[in-house]
Amino acid sequence: MSDSTVQCWLVEREIGDRDFVTLVYATPDGSRYQQHERSSTALRTGPTVTAATEIPEDELEPVPDDETQQRYAEEVDRTAERYDPDDPI
Repeated sequence: MSDSTVQCWLVEREIGDRDFVTLVYATPDGSRYQQHERSSTALRTGPTVTAATEIPEDELEPVPDDETQQRYAEEVDRTAERYDPDDPI
Protein backbone atom coordinates (compact mmCIF):
# COMPACT_ATOMS: atom_id res chain seq x y z
CA MET A 1 0.00 0.00 0.00
CA SER A 2 1.33 3.38 -1.01
CA ASP A 3 1.61 6.30 1.39
CA SER A 4 1.68 8.88 -1.39
CA THR A 5 -1.41 10.76 -2.42
CA VAL A 6 -2.44 12.72 -5.49
CA GLN A 7 -4.58 15.84 -5.50
CA CYS A 8 -7.63 15.02 -7.60
CA TRP A 9 -10.42 17.35 -8.69
CA LEU A 10 -14.16 16.79 -8.92
CA VAL A 11 -14.94 16.23 -12.60
CA GLU A 12 -18.33 14.59 -12.53
CA ARG A 13 -21.38 14.43 -10.29
CA GLU A 14 -24.36 12.40 -11.40
CA ILE A 15 -27.62 11.86 -9.56
CA GLY A 16 -28.86 8.30 -9.94
CA ASP A 17 -32.34 6.86 -9.71
CA ARG A 18 -31.80 5.25 -6.28
CA ASP A 19 -31.20 8.47 -4.32
CA PHE A 20 -27.46 8.05 -4.82
CA VAL A 21 -25.00 10.57 -6.20
CA THR A 22 -21.95 9.35 -8.10
CA LEU A 23 -18.84 11.49 -7.59
CA VAL A 24 -15.79 11.23 -9.82
CA TYR A 25 -12.46 12.81 -8.89
CA ALA A 26 -9.65 12.79 -11.48
CA THR A 27 -5.95 13.58 -11.60
CA PRO A 28 -4.98 16.90 -13.23
CA ASP A 29 -3.98 15.17 -16.48
CA GLY A 30 -7.23 13.17 -16.53
CA SER A 31 -5.43 9.82 -16.75
CA ARG A 32 -6.60 8.34 -13.44
CA TYR A 33 -9.77 8.63 -11.40
CA GLN A 34 -11.72 7.49 -8.37
CA GLN A 35 -15.48 7.06 -8.43
CA HIS A 36 -17.77 6.49 -5.50
CA GLU A 37 -21.44 6.74 -4.62
CA ARG A 38 -22.93 8.58 -1.67
CA SER A 39 -26.56 8.78 -0.70
CA SER A 40 -28.14 12.20 -1.02
CA THR A 41 -28.67 12.10 2.77
CA ALA A 42 -24.93 11.51 3.32
CA LEU A 43 -24.18 14.50 1.09
CA ARG A 44 -26.27 16.71 3.38
CA THR A 45 -25.08 15.29 6.71
CA GLY A 46 -21.64 13.81 6.02
CA PRO A 47 -18.31 15.27 5.00
CA THR A 48 -18.49 18.19 2.58
CA VAL A 49 -17.82 17.51 -1.07
CA THR A 50 -14.88 19.74 -1.98
CA ALA A 51 -13.47 20.86 -5.31
CA ALA A 52 -10.37 18.71 -4.75
CA THR A 53 -9.25 15.96 -2.43
CA GLU A 54 -6.13 13.95 -1.72
CA ILE A 55 -6.50 10.33 -2.86
CA PRO A 56 -3.98 7.56 -2.21
CA GLU A 57 -2.25 6.62 -5.49
CA ASP A 58 -3.13 2.96 -5.12
CA GLU A 59 -6.86 3.80 -4.98
CA LEU A 60 -6.88 5.44 -8.42
CA GLU A 61 -8.02 3.58 -11.54
CA PRO A 62 -6.77 4.25 -15.08
CA VAL A 63 -9.23 6.10 -17.31
CA PRO A 64 -10.30 3.61 -19.99
CA ASP A 65 -10.21 5.80 -23.11
CA ASP A 66 -8.60 8.92 -24.56
CA GLU A 67 -11.89 10.80 -24.99
CA THR A 68 -12.80 10.46 -21.31
CA GLN A 69 -9.24 11.32 -20.28
CA GLN A 70 -9.38 14.53 -22.33
CA ARG A 71 -12.81 15.43 -20.90
CA TYR A 72 -11.61 14.86 -17.33
CA ALA A 73 -8.47 16.95 -17.90
CA GLU A 74 -10.57 19.82 -19.28
CA GLU A 75 -13.00 19.60 -16.37
CA VAL A 76 -10.10 19.64 -13.88
CA ASP A 77 -8.88 22.87 -15.51
CA ARG A 78 -12.36 24.46 -15.28
CA THR A 79 -12.87 23.39 -11.67
CA ALA A 80 -9.39 24.54 -10.61
CA GLU A 81 -9.98 27.96 -12.22
CA ARG A 82 -13.25 28.49 -10.34
CA TYR A 83 -12.53 26.96 -6.95
CA ASP A 84 -9.83 26.55 -4.35
CA PRO A 85 -9.19 22.89 -3.47
CA ASP A 86 -11.01 23.06 -0.11
CA ASP A 87 -14.04 24.96 -1.42
CA PRO A 88 -17.37 23.15 -1.05
CA ILE A 89 -18.82 22.31 -4.42
